[in-house]
Amino acid sequence: MAAVTVRKLSDKTHRALKLRAARNGRSTEAEIRHILEETVSTEPTLNIGSELAALGRRFGGITLNIKRDKRPIEAANFE
Repeated sequence: MAAVTVRKLSDKTHRALKLRAARNGRSTEAEIRHILEETVSTEPTLNIGSELAALGRRFGGITLNIKRDKRPIEAANFE
């Protein structure tokens, strides 16, 4: 099993890791291991726009016949 040493970790970061570990019922070492494993083992999530575009491509796409309203925008009136 590999071992890693992290040097020059700020006191603030170390305290935050200890607090997070305590909240999750783990040792600081186990919490760091959990964070690293979770970070490198998950695939990056796509944003909703990418998901919708992929869905559209999967079903052949659609054509929207929407004409852009080119009139100037009027300022809102709250009176």
